[in-house]
Amino acid sequence: MSVIVIEFVTLDGVVDDPDGRAGTPTGGWAFRHGPDAVGADKFRLGSLLETGTLLFGRTTWELFAKLWPGRTGEFADRLNKMPKLVASRTLADVGAWQNSALLQGELTEAVARETGDLIVIGSIGVVRTLARHDLVDEYRLLVFPSVVGEGRRLFDGMAADLELVSNTQVGAAVLNTYRTRRA
Repeated sequence: MSVIVIEFVTLDGVVDDPDGRAGTPTGGWAFRHGPDAVGADKFRLGSLLETGTLLFGRTTWELFAKLWPGRTGEFADRLNKMPKLVASRTLADVGAWQNSALLQGELTEAVARETGDLIVIGSIGVVRTLARHDLVDEYRLLVFPSVVGEGRRLFDGMAADLELVSNTQVGAAVLNTYRTRRA
């Protein structure tokens, strides 16, 4: 089992509001670079789209549940069919997006019980909790050539030893894949 984090991130490490939907003053930074970097399987998930499970926090799941169920095409169809776990203390119903289920119990314990690969999209609170408990195995960061100066940063207040596994240009962005180094 691996926990794989995928994030849009600016050069200065900000992950907040890449599409501008949250209405932050610096939001929309990822989508200003055109569709090549934000469309299809930009994170190179490949077969994980058939074998893995998506893990979301409430806010990211609610956004995706509004956008993805109505989309079609190879990538959208594969994403919609995937099992999805939602970490939330407030949601009672996750029926708005097929194959979604509420995560049972505490996040770190539930993740430790999983037997297959988990893919965490966005969901910065979930990512930070998993990272603090040394449960993240890999980060796939799509780094955009934007500096926004403010907003939540992926590694704010955290330390990590990472090994660069690959980097690939994706439109205007660069996909950097890192594995967590463990002692």
